[in-house]
Amino acid sequence: MYENMNDMQVRAICQTEGPVLILAGAGSGKTRVLTHRAAYLIEEKGVNPYHIMAITFTNKAAGEMRERIDDIVGYGSESIWVSTFHSACVRILRRFINRIGYDTNFTIYDTDDQKQLMKDICKRLMIDTKLYKEKFFLNRISHAKDELISPAEYRSHLDGNYEKALTAQVYTEYQQMLHKNNALDFDDLIMKTVELFQMDPEVLEYYQDRLRYIMVDEYQDTNTAQFNFVRLLASKYENLCVVGDDDQSIYKFRGANIGNILNFEQYFPNATVIKLEQNYRSTKNILDAANGVIANNYGRKEKALWTQNDAGDKVLFRQFETGEDEAEFIASDIRGHMRDGSLRYQDCAVLYRTNAQSRLFEEHFIMANIPYKMVGGVNFYARKEIKDLLSYLKTIDNARDDLAVRRIINVPKRGIGAATLAKVQTYANEHEISFYQALRAASEISTLGRAAVKIEPFVTFIQAKRSKTEFISVSELLQEIIDATGYVTELEAEDTDEARARIENIEELQGKALTYEQNEKEPTLSGFLEEVALVADIDDLDSDSDRVVLMTLHSAKGLEFPQVYLTGMEDGLFPSYMSITSDDAMEEIEEERRLAYVGITRAMKNLTVTSARQRMVRGQLQYNRVSRFVREIPAKVMEQPDDRQRGRSNSQLFQSQQKTSVFQQATELFHAKPMALQSNAQTDTMFDQTLSADKKAPADLSGIPEDGRIRNALGYDVGDLVHHQKFGEGMVVKIVSGGRDYEVTVQFHQAGIKKMFAAFAKLKKV
Repeated sequence: MYENMNDMQVRAICQTEGPVLILAGAGSGKTRVLTHRAAYLIEEKGVNPYHIMAITFTNKAAGEMRERIDDIVGYGSESIWVSTFHSACVRILRRFINRIGYDTNFTIYDTDDQKQLMKDICKRLMIDTKLYKEKFFLNRISHAKDELISPAEYRSHLDGNYEKALTAQVYTEYQQMLHKNNALDFDDLIMKTVELFQMDPEVLEYYQDRLRYIMVDEYQDTNTAQFNFVRLLASKYENLCVVGDDDQSIYKFRGANIGNILNFEQYFPNATVIKLEQNYRSTKNILDAANGVIANNYGRKEKALWTQNDAGDKVLFRQFETGEDEAEFIASDIRGHMRDGSLRYQDCAVLYRTNAQSRLFEEHFIMANIPYKMVGGVNFYARKEIKDLLSYLKTIDNARDDLAVRRIINVPKRGIGAATLAKVQTYANEHEISFYQALRAASEISTLGRAAVKIEPFVTFIQAKRSKTEFISVSELLQEIIDATGYVTELEAEDTDEARARIENIEELQGKALTYEQNEKEPTLSGFLEEVALVADIDDLDSDSDRVVLMTLHSAKGLEFPQVYLTGMEDGLFPSYMSITSDDAMEEIEEERRLAYVGITRAMKNLTVTSARQRMVRGQLQYNRVSRFVREIPAKVMEQPDDRQRGRSNSQLFQSQQKTSVFQQATELFHAKPMALQSNAQTDTMFDQTLSADKKAPADLSGIPEDGRIRNALGYDVGDLVHHQKFGEGMVVKIVSGGRDYEVTVQFHQAGIKKMFAAFAKLKKV
């Protein structure tokens, strides 16, 4: 049983009595320890499998654990209770929920059921869902349930806040309706089980005696409700073994409470703590890089990964001028590996902070004929919000794409039902015209009746925009569509992580439009749509085929790859601007640092870290400092760029003849104290090579008529204080005429230097 196991792994397996915290570092073999621990309990300690419970977070993980235990134990292992938190709670509630006022045949509401119920509640309470979307309330109710906060408790902590008061009212109504319908949502499954245990000691004791040995995987991801569920179950015998890594706690946005693992010994004073620090995955240099970064967090258990593997190659760091250059280099580097046979496509993973960043990599991979697959996300141009907006552009361009027209006819909702659309389609078929042409003739379709009135505003809108295409740019047209449809406004009203991700994707599309205009001598709407079509037309690849993996850092957790590209490593992007400027910035940055640690430890053999000096973000050209997480990597494990680098592109900034490379400049800062401990003034100077000349430069007035002063056009000039709705106050340091728009450079007090287009920035003179 202990073959090829280290001493700490063996100790973790054999420590069966009392509370046990196994701090399992990345790549330390925790799954193997968990499964062998179950086998040890049965075969060596004589524990009846009936008394053993193993909890995981996903059905897939539960299935894999079940399979591994069965392979080791064989006959009798089927009695072990292996399940997710939710499935375990359903099993308990199906038997005993009648004791807290529900029938045991309760219904479990999925997301669509929840939305419909919330829609009915908002209508009944006369809530304006343009201001407060259904998802806004569902998100806040879910968070409350994660923390075991009932509607009554929610109402007791309003502090005069209108949104909280409104949410409390909705939450109360929502729970009442669920109870009336004998239904539970997913958050209720755990919350109601905890409630059952607290209200009925008999039921609690039954399951305490039934489940005497409890093991919990990925414990760092548990929320308050899950913690209390486990704590109550284990409170009689205290044979609770939790396995996790506080350094990989990256799901705070989903409700995960890192305090559950950090404070385990406080909750269980007689706990045994076992550290699994030997890593079997990565090289010494990669682990040194990971340890160097994560050591800057204060809220963590002291530990350091080590390995008997070779030192391996140093971590490769490259800074580029633009995000385009970054993507070009990575595509070229992967192609180089393919040519020399050192790697397969499937050995390579490109990791990024947000899904919106995938667009550039997708485009360059397609141009380079590199097969790839998305994990934890959808192809950029296949995302709903992107397809919706592109369908508007297609319809405005020529309206011959019936699919595009039909896609947006009710985006936003215009009350045009399926029956009306069917009548329009019939008319189109009979007259051998396009669907849109039939829409234009709605008043002539006798079968439509009053429904024709609902179609006319849509047609008027499309025609109005079509008449403007010769006079406005693609980016301006796209902005007008977004404004007129209220697409982003609706997403903002939802105020969920999903909605914010969709907004980021829309902003990335706007950035794509601006990039297209800058690169084309004669940009047109048709040309833009043609370019997008060429990169979006991706053949479906076999799931087993050899492909590069593209994914967010959150999706990468638990995976490993020989070659990892950790991209977009810039302050403002990773860590995010929201984290840097939040009220609890230190806590938020520590969460981001754990995410960086997860990214670094995905690499087995080679790690390449990249950043860009300037990047189009949310329709604005931003100049960014190299991420503080890069500066925290020990200089000794970083490779200086030189002429030997593979796949070097012409646009790459690192030239061997440069007397002072970015890396050499960077090494001077590696021993500086962590960014989280520095003042804003220090932060602004570190790694800020971006606009050293621009900061002192006067406004560039080329191309602007003498009688058309900038102040008249924009309402502000160089030297003026301005306000940005996101970045706050700053001083205008440069304005450049860009034909249809002005490129404005602002030194913000908190966010540093940002370069943006005036039309997008919407700056106001202070």
